[in-house]
Amino acid sequence: MSLYDWGNLFWQQIKETDSWQWWAVITGVAEVLLAKANKVWLYPAGIISTVLTAYILFKGKLYAESLLNVYYLVMSIYGWWYWVKKNDKPAVKISYCNRQDWMIVVLITTISFSLLAYVLRYHTTSNVPYWDAWVSATAWAGMWLLSKRKIENWIVLNISNAFAIPLLLYKQYALFAALTLFLFIVAILGYYQWRKIIRNEKSLAT
Repeated sequence: MSLYDWGNLFWQQIKETDSWQWWAVITGVAEVLLAKANKVWLYPAGIISTVLTAYILFKGKLYAESLLNVYYLVMSIYGWWYWVKKNDKPAVKISYCNRQDWMIVVLITTISFSLLAYVLRYHTTSNVPYWDAWVSATAWAGMWLLSKRKIENWIVLNISNAFAIPLLLYKQYALFAALTLFLFIVAILGYYQWRKIIRNEKSLAT
């Protein structure tokens, strides 16, 4: 497809997007921007976005994709609790991954990729089962790191985004590809902002 064709597809998708989808996208963008700003309100925004997305996909008979959003919902609720914890204790600080964290990331990615690839390959009509499974598996691992306030969440999530953008273009979802590109850029900025926060906290502690 030419750039002109992509432009027409992009505009057509905008015209056909209903209010539910717009709210899902708006709250999803809000979640990422709040995460970049290190604000706990990212989780309420994320919960709204995942609930709306699950509803939209279920209504469109994309049952497996809808079910995947249950994971994001659970991780958002858990992450919200983990960040705040108890009122008499300080919020969990941003930190770098240790060896155990990376082992869990590898475990989440490997297990989820294997299961999703199998289901998509043998129990759906997907023509990109491994590509689709990889995007989801790395996103799951990145969400776990985000819930733990690990700075590397931005790296893992952007691995997912980097593969998601061409996948969405291949599937001719230009609007969602553009949104993912925006999230990719925000994740880069988020990483450097979180790194600055870690440095400032260390300098104040010395």
